[in-house]
Amino acid sequence: MSAETKTFKHVSYLWDEATAAAMQGDEVALLIYRSNLLGADLRLTNYGGGNTSCKVTAKDPLTNEDKEIMYVKGSGGDLGTLKKSGLAALYVDRLRSLKAIYRGIEHEDEMVELFNHCIYDLASKAPSIDTPLHGFLPFKHIDHLHPDAAIAIAAARDGKKITEELFGGTIGWVPWQKPGFDLGLQLKQCLDENPGIRGIMLGSHGLFTWGDTAYESYVNTLEVIEKCADYIEQQTGAKPVFGGEKIVALPAADRLKKAAALAPVLRGCCSSHTKMVGHFTDDERVLQFINSNDLDRLAPLGTSCPDHFLRTKISPLVLNLAPDEDLDNVASVKEKIAPLFDAYRKMYADYYETCKHPNSPAMRDPNPVVIIYPGVGMFTFSKDKQTARVAAEFYTNAINVMRGAEAISEYTSLPRQEAFNIEYWLLEEAKLQRMPKPKPLSGRIALITGSGGGIGKAIARRFAEEGACVVINDINEERVNETTLEFQKSFGKDAAASVILDVTANDSIKAAIDAAVLAFGGLDIIVNNAGISISKSITDHTIEEWDRLYDILVKGQFMVSKHGVAVMRKQDIGGDIINIVSKNSVVSGPNNAGYGSAKAAQAHLSRLLAAELGGDKIRVNAVNPDAVIANSNIWAGGWAEGRARAYGITVEELPAYYARRTLMNEVILPEDIANACFVFVSGLLNKSTGNVLNVDGGVAAAFVR
Repeated sequence: MSAETKTFKHVSYLWDEATAAAMQGDEVALLIYRSNLLGADLRLTNYGGGNTSCKVTAKDPLTNEDKEIMYVKGSGGDLGTLKKSGLAALYVDRLRSLKAIYRGIEHEDEMVELFNHCIYDLASKAPSIDTPLHGFLPFKHIDHLHPDAAIAIAAARDGKKITEELFGGTIGWVPWQKPGFDLGLQLKQCLDENPGIRGIMLGSHGLFTWGDTAYESYVNTLEVIEKCADYIEQQTGAKPVFGGEKIVALPAADRLKKAAALAPVLRGCCSSHTKMVGHFTDDERVLQFINSNDLDRLAPLGTSCPDHFLRTKISPLVLNLAPDEDLDNVASVKEKIAPLFDAYRKMYADYYETCKHPNSPAMRDPNPVVIIYPGVGMFTFSKDKQTARVAAEFYTNAINVMRGAEAISEYTSLPRQEAFNIEYWLLEEAKLQRMPKPKPLSGRIALITGSGGGIGKAIARRFAEEGACVVINDINEERVNETTLEFQKSFGKDAAASVILDVTANDSIKAAIDAAVLAFGGLDIIVNNAGISISKSITDHTIEEWDRLYDILVKGQFMVSKHGVAVMRKQDIGGDIINIVSKNSVVSGPNNAGYGSAKAAQAHLSRLLAAELGGDKIRVNAVNPDAVIANSNIWAGGWAEGRARAYGITVEELPAYYARRTLMNEVILPEDIANACFVFVSGLLNKSTGNVLNVDGGVAAAFVR
């Protein structure tokens, strides 16, 4: 039955005839289109997983002869977002000629360098290790994916037998082999021994399918995966999933509350080598696994597919906490889980020592990536938010694989030595070494109050540019939404989260801090920036205005810091609090009793907290701006008019007036304040606390003496 009339139940049929018709004759464009469709369905392959190819005829630029050229996803690319720049283009005859100099599986890594001698398009992406898997097969279009349903069969104890019976011999089988030149030869041998097959199942690994056109390959891929999924669904129900339910999950709201309470503790434990960013999920598929009777049997086995394993480590850490554990007793919680982390690190070190080769890279961070809290959910921690989120997606796929394999047979994982050979593969190490150096704020999580616009937005942008995850917040929902969309467009969807925050309301602050923790796993930097300004004489100043100033500036700074410090102490990895104060905390001027005194209170509160929190390695510093006019909300509500009256000038003359009164004759911009904040958290001032940094162009009266 053709895809036009067939309804797929377990995969998404996304092919659009009109879109594809516009690409007819351009096989590379159709390859990219097909790849993007396949990559859009996480049931077919994860972010960065799988690869696709096509073979076309093109003119050799030196001889003008017609040559067969293969375009294949290059190293490190992602199918869902693939563009032509992410493809490697190679001469097929040159690639196949490498078989003549291949010295055997012990030397196959050396073949990767030789792929570069086969490059057709000199501007193309570096070829991946999977290049020969596509090159040695004769088909015009090839898909190599890691579908949950197919891997469930590939990872089943009798997966080969199931594959043969299910597909009647039309799908070949190649047992587990590390990706590389030798696996490409095995695929070709399988095809030669089974002419007419429509695909090949790779033991514990994934699926190869193909077609004469992009569309035929796409449909063939979907149909094979659909058949695998149908078979698993038919077998499911014969026995309880994962041995049945052992623990009842908490209600959804309680799960999130528990996760917010525990995540900072876990993050601190996982950050013993490198500061990590977290992700939490209580997806129903995850809950079914972590609450099951079979969790203790299956979790230590680890994953089967190399792509899953590389991102989730050898196995997860399962917590020994009850779902209703009192997580407010932080000392008790740490006492319970500390031995679990110690045991995991020892297990990982033993795994490394047992499996390492003489030329293996040094042991990497021994902390877990995946942490399971039965009854609550799953945490993942990695160097940045995207990697942590993708790790959760991969482990969810691994759960799907285990569920399917257990339904039809018995799940088997990669042997430890094979897993090690993948994790510490010299080619994988070389790829890691080529990655860009981390930015100064990579792995750091920052909440800047009032970051929907003005100074707060400028600070958040500077921090995001330097690699931080930022929590955009404001009392104005429209500003929050606009700024968050802007940041996610500029820095990616994993760089910024958002929440509505009223710094005068304790419940709002607690909810915002919890949201930050759920989004990123913890909190490293707090910038108390939210504020208002009121400039009136003492007789015109109302009590309500006085209270508003102190509620927002002083009480707000106190309450946000209070809740933030509680998170930082749970993490026990230090942190930073920066308070945006003002030149007015030092300088006495007219019509400024409420604002100036509130700013002075903010300044002294900064010093008090610096003295109190030094033992926690939490630095507290202040930035004193002055006259930040551009894009600042400070000029709303009559402040500009009040200051103009105080100085006997017009509102229009204020910018020039403020610039002239500085020693440097400079206008102060929000970006200048952002730069000052970055100086404090950049790592260069890790031993500085209780300081004030003036950013006012030089106002002698504001010098701190």
